Amino acid sequence: MLVFWKERLVFLAVPKTGTQAFAAALGPRASMAVNDPPELKHSPIYRYNRFFRPMFDKMGAEMETLAVVREPVDWLGSWYRYRQRPFLNGKPTSTENITFDAFVNAYLMGDRPPFANVGSQSKFLEPRPNGLTCTHIFAYEAQEALLAFLENRLQTRITLPLRNASPKAPLDLEPKTDAKLRRKCAPEFELWQNARRA
Repeated sequence: MLVFWKERLVFLAVPKTGTQAFAAALGPRASMAVNDPPELKHSPIYRYNRFFRPMFDKMGAEMETLAVVREPVDWLGSWYRYRQRPFLNGKPTSTENITFDAFVNAYLMGDRPPFANVGSQSKFLEPRPNGLTCTHIFAYEAQEALLAFLENRLQTRITLPLRNASPKAPLDLEPKTDAKLRRKCAPEFELWQNARRA
């Protein structure tokens, strides 16, 4: 999570949406960069609302929030590929010897096994009962629009390094799995479809 105090902007770090590259590029420019622990680095709206927003409110700052969301199948694919890395082999979170179709079916279970327990973009950005919502939500695929917004808001040029790229792996889904995902995770697709692209 990056806080730009003067610009009244907080960049929320939705996992697997390229936020490490933005943290590397903008960390030195930020007023505050929350890098650890992961629970705070990747603070969802509810955690931001509970811990960070009250602090900013007391300082008299009305902060806007920004987040990036990824197409849901691609987002799950990024998690799947990330968990195929050798350092996870033999661990409960590894997707070694598991197909992407099996991974997605496990994700759709009520009680997800550890390797498929990767959260939810829509839950991460779920509006709070007090009315707090994420102010700016950009589609991951609209990098030019996101960069233009940030460069204009922060009045700085941004060059993104390649960070945390997952290994290549086939991401094939059976038609019935794809249909089930779109039915059971409709809020994920709706969130992404409504995200800013310009």
